[in-house]
Amino acid sequence: MRLRHIEVIQAILQTGNLGHAAELLQLPTATLSATLQEAEQQLGFMLFSSVRGRLQATRDTLVLQPLINQLYQALEPLRQLGNELRQHQEPALRVACSETLAEPLLPSCIGALRRRFPDTPAVLGSHPCAEIVRRLLMDECDIGFSLQPSEQTGLDCWPVVQGKVQFLAPHGWLSPKHKYIALTELAGQAMIGLQQQDGLSRGLDSKLQALRPAPVVHIQVQSYRMMRSMVEAGEGLALVDPFTAVGAKASGLDVCPVSPAIPVTLYALTRKGTQPGLALAALIEIVRAKAEALLADQGLVVL
Repeated sequence: MRLRHIEVIQAILQTGNLGHAAELLQLPTATLSATLQEAEQQLGFMLFSSVRGRLQATRDTLVLQPLINQLYQALEPLRQLGNELRQHQEPALRVACSETLAEPLLPSCIGALRRRFPDTPAVLGSHPCAEIVRRLLMDECDIGFSLQPSEQTGLDCWPVVQGKVQFLAPHGWLSPKHKYIALTELAGQAMIGLQQQDGLSRGLDSKLQALRPAPVVHIQVQSYRMMRSMVEAGEGLALVDPFTAVGAKASGLDVCPVSPAIPVTLYALTRKGTQPGLALAALIEIVRAKAEALLADQGLVVL
């Protein structure tokens, strides 16, 4: 089968009508009908039957449909690039970041990048670190920003900026003298836990479990942002990365660093050997500058 056969079959599956499928593909109906017949001759069976004026997939086509959908979706990046080239647009810069960075940092960075490179479209998505790594290796994104390093041999990983783990508590929990909090002060306290642990939370959890008595975890959530929300709801205390703590004081929470300081690093990840274009290099510098300014402005001291 040729790619044109796949497009025709997918269009008919979507519309159930030769005329509508031809409009969708911007082809003459006769051309589409001939392409369908050619595909059926190559396969050796009918792909569609007419039922009450609509073309309905045969049983054999339904067996093929998942693979046809997969192939059709795989063509989307090629179609998009073709449209960009036809319109003389720069290829889109595809950026992936961890959920923690999706709200306080990356949107403003993309905005600053677009002001400098207005002809460069951008695609921004938030994912767990493992998904960011997968997308980079599969060439589904150009750069990832994560609070976890990657040791994948196919990726380059380097630090962008560094901050400190922050302690969050309901307003009034900390006394005015608290400029920082020692981990020993959390012994026996009610803490919010992270259900899907990452490298940072595993390290923090091992330190907390070594306390006597160990902190009590009644509530587990799926993200640092949800941990902060549970603290805001008065359900416990939390240790979070500095980006999650951005704006926490303004929301009425008590915030201070942990002592001794526990570093948290923001990493940039790219496929190994990638030569950054102007837009990609500019984005890295924008993220570095804005991350440093954001943490400094919030009193979340950069190490």
